[in-house]
Amino acid sequence: MARPLHRGVLGGGRLSGNIQGYLEDTQMKIKTDKEDFDKASKTSSDPVSLSLRNPFQFLLSENTPSKQDSVENGFAVSDQFTSNSRNRHLLTLLILKFSLILIVILGLTVSLLWTISLTTGTKSPMIRGYRRLQEQLVSDLWDIGELSLGANKVKESEFCSPEFENFVPCFNTTENLELGLTEGKEFDRRCGPMSKQNCLILAPPKYKVPHRWPTGRDVIWIDNVKITAQEVLSSGSLTKRMMMLDEDQISFSFASSMVDDNIEDYSHQIAEMIGLRNESYLVQAGVRAVLDIGCGYGSLGAHLFPKQLLTMCIAHYESSDSQVQITLERGLPAIVGSFASKQLPFPSLSFDMIHTAWDGVQWDKKDGIYLIEVDRVLRPGGYFVWTSAFANIPDSVRDKENLKRWDFVRNIAKDLCWDLLSQQDKTVVWKKPSNKDCYASRKHVICKAGHDVESPYYHPLEACIGGTRSRRWIPIEERATWPSRATLSSKELALHGVLADDFAEDNINWKSAVRDYWSLLSPLIFSDHPKRPGDEDPIPPYNMVRNVLDMNAHFGGFNSALLDARKSVWVMNVVPTSGVNHLPLILDRGFLGILHDWCEGFPTYPRTYDMVHADGLLSLETVKQSRCSTLDLFYEIDRLLRPEGWVILRDTTSLIQSARAITAGLKWEARVVEIESNNDEKLLVCQKPLIRSQASSL
Repeated sequence: MARPLHRGVLGGGRLSGNIQGYLEDTQMKIKTDKEDFDKASKTSSDPVSLSLRNPFQFLLSENTPSKQDSVENGFAVSDQFTSNSRNRHLLTLLILKFSLILIVILGLTVSLLWTISLTTGTKSPMIRGYRRLQEQLVSDLWDIGELSLGANKVKESEFCSPEFENFVPCFNTTENLELGLTEGKEFDRRCGPMSKQNCLILAPPKYKVPHRWPTGRDVIWIDNVKITAQEVLSSGSLTKRMMMLDEDQISFSFASSMVDDNIEDYSHQIAEMIGLRNESYLVQAGVRAVLDIGCGYGSLGAHLFPKQLLTMCIAHYESSDSQVQITLERGLPAIVGSFASKQLPFPSLSFDMIHTAWDGVQWDKKDGIYLIEVDRVLRPGGYFVWTSAFANIPDSVRDKENLKRWDFVRNIAKDLCWDLLSQQDKTVVWKKPSNKDCYASRKHVICKAGHDVESPYYHPLEACIGGTRSRRWIPIEERATWPSRATLSSKELALHGVLADDFAEDNINWKSAVRDYWSLLSPLIFSDHPKRPGDEDPIPPYNMVRNVLDMNAHFGGFNSALLDARKSVWVMNVVPTSGVNHLPLILDRGFLGILHDWCEGFPTYPRTYDMVHADGLLSLETVKQSRCSTLDLFYEIDRLLRPEGWVILRDTTSLIQSARAITAGLKWEARVVEIESNNDEKLLVCQKPLIRSQASSL
């Protein structure tokens, strides 16, 4: 269980029983004195009321009856009715009030002078560790205000029932089948009122915090994902070569693959088919972002990651033995998705390479519309790598059905102007043309303007060639190679309507922010996880953060700053549908991302991200959305976040204060942190506790 955070501006501490008792005794004395001079009153005066917005209110509250009340009750409070005892009590209370005010003023003054002395000579615009004592003082004062809230405290959220343990909103295969959806449509995404959960999803009974990266890439806890030991052992020789069960862990080996040879030989073969010495040269050939359709358990992405290649796994929803869930548990990018009837949630021209192997997609159906969708998201000059049981079948083979399917796929690829580079065994590599001249003479027409949406959000599949109207039609061989690609040129920025100065300033600000985020989080992460059994002494940042979700990614500056700081993370950059769409820019920088409506469930399984970050999202959703509440948004964040994971929100002071109240009901440890040189915004830093569900008894 994680240790509690230091309390922040709105921290959740409590005063000692002595102080609380003193306040209660004082209130009782005041009430008694008042009743002596107001016996005719049927209702007593309101007790001391302390507002969350003013925790110091009790210091200045008036406890004597008003003049108006005295007249209405027929009493004129004068000296003849005032006893010496009452005078002494009031005088004592007044002295105590002014003494406490004086202590508060002196404390804040000393804290301010101490802060100024420490900030001399520094220019960092964000968080400072030495602010904690100042925040602690304000936190304790806030706690005094909370003493009088009583039953008005934020209602705690309830826990979900066990069937929600692996709940993915908007993906309900059973319901889709009942509606008569077949031929792959049962895996489609369908969001409705019942797609949300208004409760907290508990971790499985035997859940364990995942291993550090890179150990977590090769070994996961079997109880963290929905797959049984029997499923691992009975999945056939193909899966056995990919996974090995070792008591309560599943281990993955690069010497196993979804193809006949091991994954290293397979990726080496792909590089040679493209014309390269090995896969290490793919980056030099302009490849950075890879889309892996039906990725198995992420073995290809795990192997390519050290080669500076970023692989996004996409596979349909599975209630058990999920490719996406296991891939994310390994610390690799993945989302739930299906393009049986709808376009993928990516802009046109997003990936340098698209790979698929034994994926189950019926590529020869619906007049090749799935291949047309692949062409839409593939960049000019990019590669489509296809491994299939009916690929590259010689004419002498008597299996006429598979031969017919192979001929169909080959003809569609030709009609899309793809260049067939090589065929080896069951693997075929095509290359998309770098220019658009070829399309004029082909069967499939180019999409008209109204059907060629650059960033479709689950639009129906189009049977026309898309992306040709985009100003981003730049062949991969003409783009800067990674890592230079992350810094777009002025010409490239102009295509996205972004000024070079704004882009540069954004990068500078995020570099400073990441330094300060890590200076704040690293001591806390280390105190929670000083050392795992069998681990060497951890090295900062201790690799406890691997999967990062940026809920409002802007230009992708947070992602860029993390990589510049050499953090061993990957970031899912999310661009809200309610904001300005910078997703094409983010993908052109060589990052991963997705378009998403935050009033709907995010396409992933519970407990998949170590850190959730959002800058300005609360302001954006408050202004733009009316279909969902802030509480709905926080329920979704809690679903996505791993136990002991972190949340960092930056927004206006009022919204951060409201969010802090919500986190109390979610049972998160939370603190509000001031932002220097910015009085209008604050940070909310939270940690989700590890709360397991109870094992069901037979």
